[in-house]
Amino acid sequence: MSTVTSRDVAAALRAVVDGEVEDSDRRRAEYSTDASNYRVVPQVVVAPRDEADALAALAAARDLAVPVTARGAGTSVAGNSIGPGVVLDFSRHLNNVLALDPEARTATVQPGVVMSALQAVAKPHGLRFGPDPSTQNRATLGGMIGNNACGPHAVAYGRTADNTSSLDVVDGSGRRFTAGRGSLDAVPGLDALVAAELATIRTALGRFKRQVSGYSLEHLLPEHGADLAKMLVGTEGTLVTVLGATLDLVPIPQAPVVVALGYPDMPAAADAVPALLEHEPLAVEGIDARLVDVVRRHRGAAAVPELPDGAGWLLVEVGARDGEGPDDVLARARALAAAGGTGAAAVVPAGAQADALWRIRADGAGLGGRTPAGEPAWPGWEDAAVPPERLGDYLRDFTALMSDRGIDGLLYGHFGDGCVHVRLDLPLETPQGVGPSRELLEAAADLVASYGGSFSGEHGDGRARSALLPRMYRPEVLDLFGRVKAMFDPDNHLNPGVLVDPRPIDADLRRPHARPVRDRSGFAFLEDGGDFATAVHRCTGVGKCRADTSGAGGFMCPSYLATNDEKDVTRGRARVLQELTNGSLVTSWHSPAVRDSLDLCLSCKACAADCPAGVDVATYKSEVLHRAYRGRLRPRTHYLLGQLPRWSGLITAVPGLARLTNRAGRLRPLAKVVLRLGGMDTRRHLLRFAEERFTAWWRRRGRRTSVGEGRRVVLWADSFSETLDGAGARAAVTVLEGAGYEVIVPTEQACCGLTWITTGQLDGARRRLTRLLDVLGPYVAEGIPVVGVEPSCTATLRSDLVELLPEDPRSREVADAVRTLAELLTAPAPLGPGQEWVPRSLEGVEVVAQPHCHQHSVMGWEADAALLARAGARVTRLAGCCGLAGNFGMERGHYETSVAVAENALLPALREASPDAVYLADGLSCRTQADQLAGRRGVHLAQLLAGEA
Repeated sequence: MSTVTSRDVAAALRAVVDGEVEDSDRRRAEYSTDASNYRVVPQVVVAPRDEADALAALAAARDLAVPVTARGAGTSVAGNSIGPGVVLDFSRHLNNVLALDPEARTATVQPGVVMSALQAVAKPHGLRFGPDPSTQNRATLGGMIGNNACGPHAVAYGRTADNTSSLDVVDGSGRRFTAGRGSLDAVPGLDALVAAELATIRTALGRFKRQVSGYSLEHLLPEHGADLAKMLVGTEGTLVTVLGATLDLVPIPQAPVVVALGYPDMPAAADAVPALLEHEPLAVEGIDARLVDVVRRHRGAAAVPELPDGAGWLLVEVGARDGEGPDDVLARARALAAAGGTGAAAVVPAGAQADALWRIRADGAGLGGRTPAGEPAWPGWEDAAVPPERLGDYLRDFTALMSDRGIDGLLYGHFGDGCVHVRLDLPLETPQGVGPSRELLEAAADLVASYGGSFSGEHGDGRARSALLPRMYRPEVLDLFGRVKAMFDPDNHLNPGVLVDPRPIDADLRRPHARPVRDRSGFAFLEDGGDFATAVHRCTGVGKCRADTSGAGGFMCPSYLATNDEKDVTRGRARVLQELTNGSLVTSWHSPAVRDSLDLCLSCKACAADCPAGVDVATYKSEVLHRAYRGRLRPRTHYLLGQLPRWSGLITAVPGLARLTNRAGRLRPLAKVVLRLGGMDTRRHLLRFAEERFTAWWRRRGRRTSVGEGRRVVLWADSFSETLDGAGARAAVTVLEGAGYEVIVPTEQACCGLTWITTGQLDGARRRLTRLLDVLGPYVAEGIPVVGVEPSCTATLRSDLVELLPEDPRSREVADAVRTLAELLTAPAPLGPGQEWVPRSLEGVEVVAQPHCHQHSVMGWEADAALLARAGARVTRLAGCCGLAGNFGMERGHYETSVAVAENALLPALREASPDAVYLADGLSCRTQADQLAGRRGVHLAQLLAGEA
């Protein structure tokens, strides 16, 4: 391979490519890994804008003798989509469905099309693409073609290979051709090679459905139509680069019914599979009781519907055949349940309960990234498969192997095809654990081979398993793979190190080379052993943060939804921070790569809840800013907006000063000068200060005793409610007293330090939180609950407080005592014998509700939803950040992104809502954004309940 520098490669590519060509440390870090254990830093990342760009990039790379790796969403779990030269990201621009023929039931797509986008285009015609991996809302079809993806419904519809009609490809020599049935002559000598090796191909390959490891040369056999397209599916970009594909579609199954079958354990569930396959189900999925428990802990008990008795379950889907109606499907589902060999069975028609069952399985890819004990669990032995009739015995031997080696992992998978998913808590945190990890994988490979199985059942071999292929295939088969590779890619130009002449499975590992960061500086990282490196390595790259929401909004990664750039997604940011702990590419806490990566993070904390691995970039950003600016001058906005409660407190403490400041702020020329000098965007408006503090109103109003004397609650007015907008706090007093509570308002102000936290001023945050514990701690010690007003501040007490002051026992006590208003009001708390609080009627009231991102992440909005439903309101619940996010949307350089985020959900909803609709937003930022961008006034839940909306 050439030794040209990254700069030389980038210059050559920029001369011929219109799309993005980037060689910055940050961009290279973002693409240095996929969803695997491996790290290979590319020289250059290219996002071709069109087909001509892709061809030009491939030609330039060939001229420079630089390797090329094609990449879609980067969700490959075996290290299939990383490489040392040029990485081509097809997901940015080459992501269109070019044609769909309903009569022929085909679709022609570019490689960067996300699978769920194709499904959305095909659905109006009653069609869909058959294979559907759990990552379908972010996995691209080019990636699925590369790895021969399958998913639950491959039982009925087959693998991606079985649903591929033709491919538009370029091989390693630069030859472009269309691969399909009978097209072996497109590659000189290929037909002769197949003719000479018929016996080897027929005996070694295609022995069972999920034999994905290696090259699937069985598709080239004459009895299989000499189908070059199907053979190229699953070759992982080592033979050709895919520029387009024509795919077969299938009818959408009507009235599918789920049969849930319970068994004593997973092997017993696997034993039942062959009898169930005789009933021709659409899917047969296995899930373990421990995985279900993890879902309950992560998503809440309500996320798991009632299951039949057992410790292992099969979820079997039955769909209508031609001419059948719902009753026919139910009858066949009951017959299948009877054949399951268990009395623990439930037949669940299509609906919410069936959807919830499938969500358990879909979350497995991410939630399986940690063991039930909370230890990191890694891919590497992700999707081995054996013939279904041998699955039960294989699972018994595999679980025994894990137990003997002291390794744990959550088992689940496509049991109907004999494919088992598991992530293992291999000791990869240190170099000393690499040897034992390798030995376990080698033993697992020998076990699968003894069952006639395949190391890969749907995700490809990649860097994780290619070097193990000699344990599965005879030397003559491996030699055949090598000769095929030489025909398509004689210079080993395409995705080197994979399948043929592979890198060792313990080369290029990411985690063992990360340095611990355990010096206690900011956050405690209690769930990660106090180690920042362990925390950022929670990201295993499953890519849920990249999910296609098709314009419906979403909480996680609001800036990515606005930019569609890997830089702005949770995974991309985590990768840069992982490189920081490695120290070879990104070397400093205040490096430009880290700064640029975190710049558009809104600190919304949604990733902490929505990411299955619990990646919390908001916390990481605060820690990074804290370490980067220790002893250094900070940006102006850190001193102004980052210490806003200090300045708002001073302004509102002087009688008349708030009124004078507000009047001055309405003078736009003056306001723009202040905004510019403060590092803020001049298109914004200055905040208004409370002309009467909440506590001043409380003292003037006078304390009252309610009918529920003895049932006391502390109403905590945070700094925003105290000095900026006290309407929600005042209304909360009315509502709480009406619900029978004696309201206590502390005489001393207690700030949670939120703005200090989001700007990384963690020493100042700890001082304020310590003071807060002095104020609220005595009430909590008496067993009095605390109700917060501002969701972001309430969330700070529920989460950040314990992480920033872990050594103070009062932290956990206060965190456990804090409630939202809705949580308190929906908890059992009778007014007295025979009495019950009933919210005022909201019948006929249209509500557009903006849950605050921090509330979504930390407390959840379910109690609010239940309260509004009880009151009779018609609620449109938005899923997505408002885009202001405290100081973020005010800062210069963030305005466009802030508005784009608001356009994802908030602003369209406000435009579509009737003028009489109530905009419900407990967060001051959410109300401010709607006011400044849409001229719409928002109200707090307390105001709505108090009749002030």
